[in-house]
Amino acid sequence: MNDKTTSHSRTLRGTIISSVIGAGALITAALTLYTVNSYPRTDDAEVVANIIGMAPLIAGPVVELPVHDNDFVKKGSLLYKIDDRPYLYALQDALAAQERLEGEIENETRRISSQVSSVDVANAGKQNALANETRADDEIKVSEAAIAQADASLKQSQADADYAVSNLHRIEPLLAKEFVTPDDVQRARSLAEAKTAAVEQARSALALAKGKLLSATAQKQQAIAQLSQADAQVKQSSQAVLVLAPLIAQRESRAAAVRLARYNYEQCSVVAPFDAIVTNLTISEGEYAKVGQQMFTLIDTRKWWVLANFRETQIKDLRVGTPANIFLMADLHTRLQGYVESVAYGVTPDPDVVGKLSQGLPDVQRTLNWVRLASRYPVRIRISNPPQQSLRIGEVAIVGMRPKS
Repeated sequence: MNDKTTSHSRTLRGTIISSVIGAGALITAALTLYTVNSYPRTDDAEVVANIIGMAPLIAGPVVELPVHDNDFVKKGSLLYKIDDRPYLYALQDALAAQERLEGEIENETRRISSQVSSVDVANAGKQNALANETRADDEIKVSEAAIAQADASLKQSQADADYAVSNLHRIEPLLAKEFVTPDDVQRARSLAEAKTAAVEQARSALALAKGKLLSATAQKQQAIAQLSQADAQVKQSSQAVLVLAPLIAQRESRAAAVRLARYNYEQCSVVAPFDAIVTNLTISEGEYAKVGQQMFTLIDTRKWWVLANFRETQIKDLRVGTPANIFLMADLHTRLQGYVESVAYGVTPDPDVVGKLSQGLPDVQRTLNWVRLASRYPVRIRISNPPQQSLRIGEVAIVGMRPKS
């Protein structure tokens, strides 16, 4: 009886233990499944950082190269220096050309100032010539009127003289017959002589009026010549003022040449734009650096990421800011912390599944693969407070999401 009771107790105890173990296994499996789905984990990850290729913007022999391959450099440290003498000479030449242009503009400005005064003088001369021409026109009109008057006076005097002379010749024979007195003859002779003298005086007045007309005509021609000369001087002086415009237009071109020469000169010495690690150094001092030919690479040590590939079934709950634990294969005992910075929205489609995408129709394969593998999407995880000079691009990492604290 005792043996049966003991055996029954053992059986009951075994059943209870088995049940507890089974329940524990189910609970453990459920917790594991929940953890895997809620906080996914992957060992398909690598450390990445931003890199820039250092290629010179100018050509020339390298005279200073204080860095070495895999050196850590601080921001502002000299990376390399190219012989700057040709670029210094080019800058000096550009500055000299700019100064020469400014000198030419200054001299031309002074000359134009005098030319402006000449324009004023020429305009004054033009106005004076116009006044002289007007005055000469008036004198010509006066002289023409005087000629007409003198001509009329000459004709009248000639008529009076002819009458007086004829009257003298008529009464002189009458003196012998004593029809007239000697006084009558003398008066007639005096009158004839006076009228003849008046004719000569009128003839002289006519000649004088004609002379004034000729003088006035000559003055008008001279005024016209002076006016033409003044017009030519005004045009010449006005055109001289326009010479400054092309020189001023060259200012921006000369200034641009100076800026370009200074830029090239400043590119001779290149410093580190940020704290970085020098790698893939492929040049040494004395080598001729070519424009655009990369000499070495800088790894930006300010920011580090882990690029982790997660299956498409694991990224549905990943959000920007989701915290993560990071372990590097090189040091599995040190845990780094980070957070999700971004989740990729696309990868290259598998040509075996959807065919090759082209500008035409999709090239869909006619064979089917019965096993469908989930696509993997890269998740960029920013490392918080990364250890300086201990991370390397391409290191294998293990990433596991963790709940937000």
